Amino acid sequence: MSILVTGGTGFIGSHTSIELLKRGEEIVIVDNLSNSKIEMCDKIKELSGKDFKFYKVDLLDRDELEKVFIENDIKEVIHFAGFKAVGESCAKPIEYYHNNVTGTLVLIDLMRKYGCKKIVFSSSATVYGDPATVPIREDFPLSASNPYGWTKLMIEQILTDVYRSDNEWSVILLRYFNPIGAHESGEIGENPNGIPNNLMPYINYVASGKLDHLNVFGNDYDTHDGTGVRDYIHVVDLSLGHLKAVDKVRTMTGVEAYNLGTGKGYSVLDIVKAFEDANNIKIKYEITNRRPGDIAVCYADPTKAKNELGWVATRDLEQMCRDAWRYTKNNIE
Repeated sequence: MSILVTGGTGFIGSHTSIELLKRGEEIVIVDNLSNSKIEMCDKIKELSGKDFKFYKVDLLDRDELEKVFIENDIKEVIHFAGFKAVGESCAKPIEYYHNNVTGTLVLIDLMRKYGCKKIVFSSSATVYGDPATVPIREDFPLSASNPYGWTKLMIEQILTDVYRSDNEWSVILLRYFNPIGAHESGEIGENPNGIPNNLMPYINYVASGKLDHLNVFGNDYDTHDGTGVRDYIHVVDLSLGHLKAVDKVRTMTGVEAYNLGTGKGYSVLDIVKAFEDANNIKIKYEITNRRPGDIAVCYADPTKAKNELGWVATRDLEQMCRDAWRYTKNNIE
């Protein structure tokens, strides 16, 4: 019996795969490698000390994905796979809806066919849209301010409707805030193809000299320094949240949503300063226009995850910055 991990060689997927393997779980990874590299499989095996099956498959390719279900006894799915850049989603909405929503429909249809009705879905704090207040609780109104967020919200609705049609399903929706950091070994971390869309890899590229400066998108938000405020969480803390979610999904039916965040908000310039202080490196930045789809403030109330999953983020901002830079130093090309 195995856990299928879609997008398992990506940033969050790879860290979660390591933690699953270290715990003794059997996993099967499916990834199309659109935003990761095949070498990640060797890193996961090395850092976990365990082996696993890997399939290079796109979720839109039903026939190839079905082979994974035919060849393996899949009991649960952790679904990471998807396009994930807010700005890009505004420029390419059709591609985002097709990839994220249609890919998920193919996946859950095959899950249904092969009697696998337990899924942990990689959702996002973007499903809260522009919240009226913070910190954000799971029972807040849901909306989205960009196509990426809408894909996550649509998938949440699809999974909820699937459960309503068949009460044997067990669905956990993990609403991530902003994962940063890297594995403490420095061997794996966030290394996107092309120019990074997320803040921390962008800062790392500037620190390494790969990019000249950081673009700060807007300094006129209603925040303490005018730059956007987010809840940044260490990727290993986030990964451990998935192990707790797997435990929960095995013992329940229904649909439950959980915020995975620290409950603290930091601005873009707060992160820049924390990175500079942690690593003794100066980061050059320039203020530029706001990005479409961005909001001013977003941070979690993680109480429900603590009470029901027994999960709490423990790694602080300094460790996030140190681990992210260690990875970049070791691996930047």
